[in-house]
Amino acid sequence: MGQATKWLTGSLIPAVLMAVLLSACENDLKNVRAISAKQFTNPVDSSLAVEVTYSDSAHVKAVLKTPLLLDYKNAKKPYKEMPRGIRVTFYDKNLNVLSTVVSDYAVTSQEDKIITFKRNVVVTNAEGDTFKSSELTWDSIQKQIYSNQPVELNKIDGTHLNFSNFKSNENGTDYSGDNGYGPIVTKGNITQ
Repeated sequence: MGQATKWLTGSLIPAVLMAVLLSACENDLKNVRAISAKQFTNPVDSSLAVEVTYSDSAHVKAVLKTPLLLDYKNAKKPYKEMPRGIRVTFYDKNLNVLSTVVSDYAVTSQEDKIITFKRNVVVTNAEGDTFKSSELTWDSIQKQIYSNQPVELNKIDGTHLNFSNFKSNENGTDYSGDNGYGPIVTKGNITQ
């Protein structure tokens, strides 16, 4: 019986332990391969205190500022994310401010040249009118801003309108929306 115990502790137990360890290594290797095969989803670059100037024919058109920019270059559809907020200021050819867009979050598609603003989005035009929404999109190719979410318009004259959606030039001066309602301030008698 003593020899059987020696064989059990000397040969069988180490063999079982080795088999367990090798199978654990095989599972770990499978996990490593599976993780490596997945698409890279972490940002490739992150930048702090970013300022980007958009220009056309040597004229500044817009300036984008964000405290944090995350660049996902390796995604199937590359994009940039601004998780700590953004401010975009649009200018005319004399560098007068035409409008500003501010939000708590934004994401931009490199392919489409579109920025989607989310959470507490506020657009202010040169006249001082403001548009507020939970989401708004700027299409830099079409030079327009739009939203399929409800939008609140507060004009400098006291007019307060709500729309079920919104579309405007990027200056926020030529705009339209559907299902608008709210008080409109008028000058003079509207019955004449």
